[in-house]
Amino acid sequence: MSVKIIGPDVPNMPWQDKPSTPQAGPLWRYSENPVIGRNPAPGVARIFNSAVLPVGGKFAGVFRGEQTDGVPHIYWGESGDGIQWDISNERIPFTDEKGEPFLPRYAYDPRFIKVEDTYYAIWCQDFYGASIGMAKTTDFKTFTRLENPFIPYNRNAVLFPRKINGNFVLLSRPSDSGHTPFGDIFVSESPDMVYWGKHRHVMGRGQAWWESVKIGGGAAPIETNEGWLMFYHGVSGTCNGFVYSIGGAILDIDNPSMVKYRCRRFLLTPEEWYEERGFVPNVIFPCATLHDAATGRIAVYYGAADSYVGLAFCKLDETVAYIKEHSSVTEEDTEIGIR
Repeated sequence: MSVKIIGPDVPNMPWQDKPSTPQAGPLWRYSENPVIGRNPAPGVARIFNSAVLPVGGKFAGVFRGEQTDGVPHIYWGESGDGIQWDISNERIPFTDEKGEPFLPRYAYDPRFIKVEDTYYAIWCQDFYGASIGMAKTTDFKTFTRLENPFIPYNRNAVLFPRKINGNFVLLSRPSDSGHTPFGDIFVSESPDMVYWGKHRHVMGRGQAWWESVKIGGGAAPIETNEGWLMFYHGVSGTCNGFVYSIGGAILDIDNPSMVKYRCRRFLLTPEEWYEERGFVPNVIFPCATLHDAATGRIAVYYGAADSYVGLAFCKLDETVAYIKEHSSVTEEDTEIGIR
């Protein structure tokens, strides 16, 4: 059975063929990285850890803009090719349900996911501690903030791109108030994006060195006929600080708390100057993918060294084959995640 993406065709997504030089895994970098450099907009020193989607034949996204005063906020961006980005000079003007201004004190590491006819931006913010913020839009002009789904502390919220068994489904990574030195991925369900329950454990930090400290959700899972393809980040500790890499797993299509395959090898780890050198060195942090069902092409957007946006490519069949070939799952991975 050939592996296929279940979803729309995106024929104009950015793409670059695999180079002839050997690669450590199934992903390869865009040769013109980084696609977003420093000082990308007035008052914004760095953009990284950001998310994009195809919209109306073009591309749009929500971007973590680290302002020159050091406070992160969410900015809007548009692109015709997914590579050259026009970033707004002003942060997104979030409102409450009454249309009144309702800006978070800070906001960072957004994801951007379409479910049915609505687009959801999800990020980390202050809710008397680090927690998950959400907003929705249908016209990209009005972004209405929703209630916080969970109490502190939580980060790395990633919404699945469709309902499962009639419910919205969200990945998250419970944490603490600091630079969390631990973390597992959990999944939760909601009938209405307001009330969340059925919290289940998906998988914990791995035995491999590159994900031995903590893990967290990355891009929105990609639906395939093998299951949900999930790119996530894994963190290792060194004598010089943390190192963030990209990992890959395949979750059960109907019960995503159950892991079918989990790659014991990283898919991409910091090697280039823009990943190893920056505001926070040695970081690759995936937040989004673009993918074309017709060709199986996938473009992965990732934050690099908390300073840049990088782009990497892969093919679905090669990536799934690599994950399965190097898979190592534990009982905690494969169980339904209830205790």
